[in-house]
Amino acid sequence: MVAMGGMRRWNFRLALVCFSAISVGLPIAWISLAKVMVLAAGLGYLIASLTRSEFAHGRQGKRTTIILLFALVAFLCSLLWTQADRGVALLALAKHAKLLVIPMLITLIRTQQEARAGVIAFVAAQSFVLVSSWLLAIGLPVPWVTDPVGNYVVFSSYLDQSIMLATTAAVIWHLRKDGLWPAWLAGLLSLAALADTLLLLDGRSGYAVAIAMLTLAAVWALPKRFRLTALVVTPVVVLSSLYLGSGHIQNRVALIIKESKAYSQQVETDTSSGWRLNAWQRSAQAIQEQAVVGHGVGSWAVTVKRLQGDTGAKVFGEGNASNPHQEYLLWGVELGLGGSLLLIALLISMAFDARRFAPGVQKALWSVISALAVACLFNSSLYDDLIGDFFCVVLGLLLAMGIRQEPLQKVGAP
Repeated sequence: MVAMGGMRRWNFRLALVCFSAISVGLPIAWISLAKVMVLAAGLGYLIASLTRSEFAHGRQGKRTTIILLFALVAFLCSLLWTQADRGVALLALAKHAKLLVIPMLITLIRTQQEARAGVIAFVAAQSFVLVSSWLLAIGLPVPWVTDPVGNYVVFSSYLDQSIMLATTAAVIWHLRKDGLWPAWLAGLLSLAALADTLLLLDGRSGYAVAIAMLTLAAVWALPKRFRLTALVVTPVVVLSSLYLGSGHIQNRVALIIKESKAYSQQVETDTSSGWRLNAWQRSAQAIQEQAVVGHGVGSWAVTVKRLQGDTGAKVFGEGNASNPHQEYLLWGVELGLGGSLLLIALLISMAFDARRFAPGVQKALWSVISALAVACLFNSSLYDDLIGDFFCVVLGLLLAMGIRQEPLQKVGAP
């Protein structure tokens, strides 16, 4: 009876982990459902494990969990002084709280086999999105894409899909030697995902993430004495080759230059680049005003509208639930300079926690962390729904996969 009860718990946990992994390749409603289930089940399982003294799995991953919980407590405490309405502040707090998915997945995944099953489910769902996008590109009907929000986009937006596929390409490639899938399939899917990002989709943030993933892959493929050179040369070569060989890339780069020049000359905020530059400038002013404690969770929109003056509502919209499309500045506005440093510390802590992981898992996790760090320069990639859930799920899966392995000799930091 005890064994059957343990098997039922194992099946439920594994099914929930796989559902969460698959959900980030589906529409947002499925992601929201999976997130609620993971948080509720993870908390319940954690409490049950503590009461039975079963929660003993070494020290790996604790640094990340501590910093993550400290950041969420800081957001919670900032409700006391936030300048946002209570409803807006609570909504923002809930969006930040998706970070809890990371430790909850680590809690739910108890063995290396379960972690591998979760990663396989994740890659299968992302591969489904990838194949669907290419089917759209060659003109074949895709019945499950009923309301596309861009060319060759499946369930999200061109911005989210480009970042997710570029990140997934790195995960597939670096785990090719771990027995999860054949090496030839890893190469095929990785190339298809990068080509989808760089040649089909319009996400300029996706281009930056893809170039970062290619750069890291090149650096790790070379002997150590050539790695610094590769780190500098690879992005230049990749970007130059794409620019010279793709009219699509040329148009997107030219648009960035045009929009940025228009903003510098006339403070033009109607374009994507102009809006971002203006939002970042107002965010920096807001951080300067409250550098120690910030303006409180959910306060970004109301603060920058005040700083913008009479045109605040016109530039940033009528509601107060927007964000600066830059995660570091968002945390800085809400929590002060310490908030921006907390986000950086969270990324660094995950990288350091991975030092004892197996090489494939380690490189995959470092790649995802790098992708997130780059994406956060141009978007609120943890705060936003869907893309934020994507990163939390894949980080949780890879951290769990590394933690549930046999300890390895420590290697250098990335």
